[in-house]
Amino acid sequence: MRNKPLHPRDYNKTVEPQECEIKIKKRSRNDLLIAGLFVVVTALLCYAGWWAWHQYMISPPYVDEERFPIRGIDLSAHNGYANLNAAAADGYEFVFLKASEGATHRDANFVLNYQKAMHAGMKVGAYHFFRFDRDGVEQAVNFLRSVGNRHLDLGLAIDVEEQGNPTNIPLDTIKMRLEMMVEYLNMAGHRVTFYSNRDGWKKYLVDEYNGMPLWICSFTSENARNRDWTFWQYNHRGKVAGIRGEVDLNAFSGSREDWENMFENP
Repeated sequence: MRNKPLHPRDYNKTVEPQECEIKIKKRSRNDLLIAGLFVVVTALLCYAGWWAWHQYMISPPYVDEERFPIRGIDLSAHNGYANLNAAAADGYEFVFLKASEGATHRDANFVLNYQKAMHAGMKVGAYHFFRFDRDGVEQAVNFLRSVGNRHLDLGLAIDVEEQGNPTNIPLDTIKMRLEMMVEYLNMAGHRVTFYSNRDGWKKYLVDEYNGMPLWICSFTSENARNRDWTFWQYNHRGKVAGIRGEVDLNAFSGSREDWENMFENP
């Protein structure tokens, strides 16, 4: 079909270039408005997510000092220099010191921190970061050699957690290696405490080690009601005199009398 020629009156209906430019500008403004709203909404959602994370991970739970009067800290080389006389004067009565990790690593500050803690009159324990990908006996030997014959009021603790560990190790292998380590330490005369969070406790420990001393990591006040633990790590971002930066804060589960009895009747 052939196109009909335009009638003279139809020439007035053609769109002028200026009108096209106006429509394009309006469309551009709308696009910018939509993009701006998208950015604002995204920013608000990100802030809401950050705030929720901040409340959960950073804001510590309320820990009643009358119910939990015995407070402590834990340290590793990661914390750098520590004036433990100042920490003790600040009211902290015990410290768990990292001694070792895996089959070969030894914490660079363990010996010095131990000496300073003893001089400050703090009760001392040592902990080992358990590696999922290392032999259990080799880890036990490394732990014992790291602490040597030093007196440890709080004994030995094994840190069992997924953070910092490979994720491709079968659960049965992890449990077998942990069992080998615990048995070796038991044969050497040590009863261990386990450090973990709630998920780690349920996944790796509760079936085989229920009833053993537990040093729980948790940032909820649930632990104030449920005392199935001996020590409670309740804050990763504490401020303590004598220690630069942030440090882990811990509480003992019992009263001061319970605390004193623990050392009179070990």
